[in-house]
Formats: sequence, structure tokens, C-alpha cells
Amino acid sequence: MDSFFALGHGFLVALEPSNLLFATVGVLLGTLVGVLPGIGPALTVALLLPVTFKLDPGGSIIMFAGIYYGGMYGGSTTSILLNTPGESASVVTALEGNKMARSGRGGPALATAAIGSFVAGTIATIGLAFLAPLLVKIAVGFGPWDYFGLMVLAFVTVAATFGSSPLRGLTSLAFGLLLGLMGIDQLTGQARMTFGVPQLLDGIEVTTLAVGLFAIGEALYVASRHLHNPEKPIPIKGSLWMTREDWKRSWKPWLRGVGFGFPIGALPAGGAEIPTFLSYATERKLSKHPEEFGRGAIEGVAGPEAANNASAAGTLVPLLTLGLPTSATAAIMLAGFQQYGLQPGPLLFANSPDLVWGLIASLFIANVMLVILNLPLIGLWVRLLAIPMPWLYAGILVFAAMGTVASNPSAVELAILVVFGFIGFFMRRYDYPIAPAVVGLILGPMADAQLRRSLQMSLGDPMILLENPGSATLLGITALALLAPFVLKGLERFQMQED
Repeated sequence: MDSFFALGHGFLVALEPSNLLFATVGVLLGTLVGVLPGIGPALTVALLLPVTFKLDPGGSIIMFAGIYYGGMYGGSTTSILLNTPGESASVVTALEGNKMARSGRGGPALATAAIGSFVAGTIATIGLAFLAPLLVKIAVGFGPWDYFGLMVLAFVTVAATFGSSPLRGLTSLAFGLLLGLMGIDQLTGQARMTFGVPQLLDGIEVTTLAVGLFAIGEALYVASRHLHNPEKPIPIKGSLWMTREDWKRSWKPWLRGVGFGFPIGALPAGGAEIPTFLSYATERKLSKHPEEFGRGAIEGVAGPEAANNASAAGTLVPLLTLGLPTSATAAIMLAGFQQYGLQPGPLLFANSPDLVWGLIASLFIANVMLVILNLPLIGLWVRLLAIPMPWLYAGILVFAAMGTVASNPSAVELAILVVFGFIGFFMRRYDYPIAPAVVGLILGPMADAQLRRSLQMSLGDPMILLENPGSATLLGITALALLAPFVLKGLERFQMQED
């Protein structure tokens, strides 16, 4: 019952005119960047961080969440009409959605994606509202050793989940952890790795790293491989609305997609890619029309899109309750919380209930806004695909530089931004994931503080990490998550040699 009352109060907060305006701007921006290939919600939120540092914290975070949800909606448009997934989670949607568009059924494909996203987003947000308080009650009893174990688990799972190999993910994470050690040590007051530069005494700004790696790096990477003859979107033919048969074939995949997306998204090693592939494989097995798969089966669009959006709500569970980001956008949103002096975790629900429950309630409102915006305005979103890439990314470069200078007017900060931009370009060029670096910078100092606190309480005995059941369990899971990819790869090589 407490959750019902808290959610009711959250709706009062979310329905304030200023917060409604933030939510509207967020979903519009999110849909726009979801439609444009190569620009995702993580990049957009990173760009807005330095611009919004003086705005209302609650409204800004509502806008960031709206961008996250909107990006999931908009990503289906390019996947279906252009066969170019804006996000890795939209890859599966392109398999059947683009085939439907080529056979003249682009309208129903977009409709089942939008309605499925609405259904999944609403159910998953209900799950977030009622699961989050239960996790908070568990997390309140955590000691510093438990938090350290949890953060080490987050480091390893994020590094293993993102990128083409665990080793590259761990390398990116190590880069972020190294940056997190720069600045004045909070315990001893000594400067660490500042190289005599006074501006580095406060450490590396998360916003500068995020904007540099995501925005500048992406712009440079796109410029380096710009295609002179980009693929043109497929025009929508016939009716946009679904037939009775389409509804009949879509509603079960929508619900099954929620069943895959929300629980996996809520795991520390979650993400949207795994549930979308699981949903597609399940629908292919359960379909009464298996012959249509590979040629435009509507179930292959409905299920993965529902799983995609449900995982977005699931990702917010560990972010809000434990302060653990499990996706690139969640990592940037965590930086947004910290920008306003807020630390997601159990105490956030006690210290800032208006902000938390207003955010959760705004997600319901954002879902309604998105389904209203996506279907009638689909023609407008398609026209956005005609924007020339050089104009788009030149604007991103200018906006990124202006935002960074506005939040921290320093030539050193601008130089650091440019350096991170080139590092982001080379990380993309050589297929190193970016999200682990941002997670390392954000969570690294926190893990350092929790480890030191644990050692202080045990008078320097590191065995306290293994003597407590919670931290021992988490570190054991971490060891399995770290070793499993290498063991599996070794077994594959062994089997190939035998064959």
C-alpha cells in the first residue's frame, strides 16, 4: 500500500506544468535522436549534462528518462524503414521489420513496434514502482564490504557485457578506473596523478569524459567513414493501422517480450540486447507461421520491441535502488544525478522521495506521450532522415564544445574534452566499448571509499570481504562472471581442434 500512496504523490509531482514540459521535451528529443542513425539516448544525455547543470534537478532527470524511453521508440523507425539500427538493441527489429517494409507493410510494422513499446513500457514501469521499494529494504542492510562486492560485480559484468570481447571491456574499464583516481585523495588530502596541473585537483569531470567519448568521438568516427551514397528510407505504403489478424498475432509476443526484457534489464549484468534476441528466438519457435520468419513476420517485430522497452524500465531498478548503471544511458544518467549532488541508492528514496516517485510517475506519462507522438507524426520523423550527416555532426561538435565551456570555462577543460574525443574515436575504430570507461570513472572512487571503510573497520584485515556472506557471495559471482567468457572461449577452441 505504501507504494500506491507514494506513486499517487509522484503523479502530483509529475503533473506539475514545469515537469510536464520537461517530459514533453525529453520524449520529443528522445524520439528524434532514436530516429537519426548513429545518435542514441546516451550521446544526447551526455550532450545535455553540461547545459542543464543549473536547471531544476527533478525536471532535468525527468527529461533524461524521457530521452531514454523516446530513444527506444524512435530506434525502431530506422530499423524498419532504413535497415539501420540506431542502437544495438534494435538490431533484431530490423530482421523482420525491414522485410515487412519492403513488402509494403511498413505501417503495421511501425504500429506494432509503437503499441508494443507502450504496453511493455507501462507494465515494466509498474514493475519498477513495486520492485524498487523491496530492493531498497534489502540494500539498507548492506555494509561497506557488501557495497564494494556489488560494485566489483558491476565492473566485471559491465565490462563483459559491452564490446566484442571481455578483455576489451576490461581495458576500457581500467581506463575509467585510472581516471577516477586522479585528483585529491579524500582520505589523505594528497594529490594523485595531477601532473602539476591545478585544474586536475578536483579530478576528471564525468560530463567532460561522457561528452568527449560519446559525442566528439562519435562525430569524428562518422566523419572518418562517411558514406557518399547512404541508403534511402523505404516509403510507407498502404494503411498505418494494424488489421485484426495483426493484433491477434502481436498481443502475446508483447507480453512475452515484457517477461524477457524487464527481469533481464533489472539484473546487474542486464541490458537490452540479450532479451531482444531471446524474444525473437522464442517467437520463431512458437509462431504458427514459421515460414514467414526471414520474410517479414510481425511477431518478430512485436516481441523484440516489447523486450527492448521493458528492459529500459528494468535498467532503472538497479540504477535507482543501488546506484549501479547497466547500460550506457544509465551510466550517463548516474552522472546526471551526481551533477546535482544526488547519489542513487537506498537513501535516495528516503532523502528525495518527491524526485524518485515523480520520476517513476513521469515514465507512465512519457509512455502515453510517446504512443501519441509516434503514430500520427511518423511522416515527420521519416523526413528527419534527410538531414545531411555533415550538418548533423558539425552541430553536435559545436554544441558539445559550448556546453562544456559553459559549465566549466577553462582552456584546460576544453583541451581535455578534445583529448577524450580523439580517445573515443580510436576506441570506436578499434572496437573498444565506451560505457565501461564512464562506469569506471563514476563508480571507481565510490568503490575505493567503500574498500577503505571496510579495511578501517577490520583494522586492515582484507578477509572481512570473505567473512561476510553478502560480500563473499557477490565476489564469488564476480569471479565466475570474469572467468566464464575465457573458459567458454577455451572450450570452443578445444572442440574446433578436435574436429
